[in-house]
Amino acid sequence: MRKLYFLVPGTGEKFACGGLWAELKTVNLAQQICKSRVVTYRQREPETLFIDDIFPAKCLEDVIFVMSWGFDVPSLAAKLKNYHIVYHAHSVGYNFILPPNIPIITVSRNTMGYWGQKAPHSLIYYLPNQISNEFTNLHIERDIDVLVQARKSSEYLIKQLVPELKKHCQVFVVDSYVEDLGQLFNRAKVYLYDSAEYWAQQGISEGFGLQPMEALACGCQVFSSVNGGLSDYLDPGFNCYKIAGYSTIYDVQRILKVINSSANIILLEQILSEYRAENIIKRLELILEDINLFFDSKSQYSNDIHKLTKLKFTKLFLKRVWNKIQKM
Repeated sequence: MRKLYFLVPGTGEKFACGGLWAELKTVNLAQQICKSRVVTYRQREPETLFIDDIFPAKCLEDVIFVMSWGFDVPSLAAKLKNYHIVYHAHSVGYNFILPPNIPIITVSRNTMGYWGQKAPHSLIYYLPNQISNEFTNLHIERDIDVLVQARKSSEYLIKQLVPELKKHCQVFVVDSYVEDLGQLFNRAKVYLYDSAEYWAQQGISEGFGLQPMEALACGCQVFSSVNGGLSDYLDPGFNCYKIAGYSTIYDVQRILKVINSSANIILLEQILSEYRAENIIKRLELILEDINLFFDSKSQYSNDIHKLTKLKFTKLFLKRVWNKIQKM
């Protein structure tokens, strides 16, 4: 099995985000299957391979480059066009198209559906992000009524809903890095998450949405938006509640009802098992076997499936119109 080089711009604070942490977790899981390492391409870092130091190698047939940073994918794909490349797709909306010789691994079914439409002739796989075992229900006393993380939260959540909730219950707003988020989720009765506005401003989608899943795993009741990758696993009325439901006061009443109720929604471990390391490693091993087989045999075949170009769309449209006219 070929080695994996996971390409990230850097691993320092400058690039810190949920997507980076998720990618580094994937590297750790991949290392249990084959040789895998992080490679940076924007800044050099101690004890980390830099992309420009790789290319003096005469042969990289035994290497697969894994791209994931959406904004940089077009330039990386062009730079690495003569090598084996995989796109590990988190968010969508970057407005680029990949050739069918680049397999795509998606972190959510939402993203898989996007690429299924945009790249119908590519190999596409689903590999969810990992929910670490630290996120589990400790069954301890919950001394926080409502927990909110300020980052990515909508103006409605911070400026309308939270001030109204503070009149009725204890609200804890986190606006800085938390070392042990699992412990905090175990202290909270309700977790609020509303990222639709944030991602709409960025022009890309919520790739996965780790925090609501992590909160659910800790036994926290979740009120969340269901945009992008969140729609993979959130099921309002069954494992969560939809936030921003028509009226601020209506939201407050629903949240207070959940806080004061003992009949809470429980996320079954069977659902969580899809996102635990054991399942992801099994899926990744199968995916990598399939991708390695593709790269082994790709040179034997010609890419003879016609692309869905504007010209082809026009021809199909005219053909459909003509068929309708003939039936008149």
